[in-house]
Amino acid sequence: MPLGEATIRIEGVTKRYGNVVALSDVSLEIRPGVVGLLGPNGAGKTTLLKLLAGLLVPTTGRVRVLGSSPRRDPSLYARIGYCPESERLYDFLTGMEFLELCARLHKLPNPREAAERALERVDLGKERDKRIGAYSRGMRQRIKVAQSLLHDPEVLLLDEPLKGTDPAQRRTLIQIIRALGEEGKTVVVSSHILHEVERMASQIVLIHKGRLLAQGDFHALREAMEDRPHKVALAASDPKRLAALLTERAPVRGVDFDAIDGGRVIVEVTEPERFYQELPKLAVEAGIRLREIRGLDEDLESVFRYLVTR
Repeated sequence: MPLGEATIRIEGVTKRYGNVVALSDVSLEIRPGVVGLLGPNGAGKTTLLKLLAGLLVPTTGRVRVLGSSPRRDPSLYARIGYCPESERLYDFLTGMEFLELCARLHKLPNPREAAERALERVDLGKERDKRIGAYSRGMRQRIKVAQSLLHDPEVLLLDEPLKGTDPAQRRTLIQIIRALGEEGKTVVVSSHILHEVERMASQIVLIHKGRLLAQGDFHALREAMEDRPHKVALAASDPKRLAALLTERAPVRGVDFDAIDGGRVIVEVTEPERFYQELPKLAVEAGIRLREIRGLDEDLESVFRYLVTR
């Protein structure tokens, strides 16, 4: 498949469980790299990943992964890695035994060598001979991630892979996921923890109540939210004077004067591009030194909150 071409295509997919609609008319394309699949609990993230893994069939619509239907083309299973959210594991096996078994099921030429590589990659080499039943929750998450990348798949589907991990484990997994994306693999990571996704992926797919709300670069999505003022924090040598000048001459809808005691001014900007052009000129003319200019709501959480509640 040519570099940059969509590896995943979902066309008008609806998935119902009886009278419950888990996904409603979802269409999207995903290309190589790390994509964050975002949404509150119950939004339809797990259903979408199971459709991509071939574990479910859409009620209506079409799913294509690497050009084929994951439900109808068994050869795709060698090219897809899936890490489920559930923790059902073979507790009587050691980490090494479990991964060796998975490698044999994938018919890899050297199962033990593949298992060793996967264990080392998720930093479980020292726990290889420990039974999975004695693993901590974070270790169980890492062994699930290890089995999903064991066979070096082109597409990885990771359902809440950071759940239950401690900060060090989380950092390790984030580094692994980012590296996989840099290798040219397509990695879809579901989560409802926004700041974690922001560290892994610049591209997001946001679903809520089974519907696709947004897809793309979250910074671009934030910039497109023109009907909502941008909040900007400014630290300056003379915050009171800067606040007065901004209310008179800049495209500012409001100023938070309560922040002045802390040496900062927080402004609500209605025309960001014009504001950032005029601010330095205004400060130079007034002899005010700017120490910091920082957008307060240009992160993923602001985009998520805005799109879900609008």
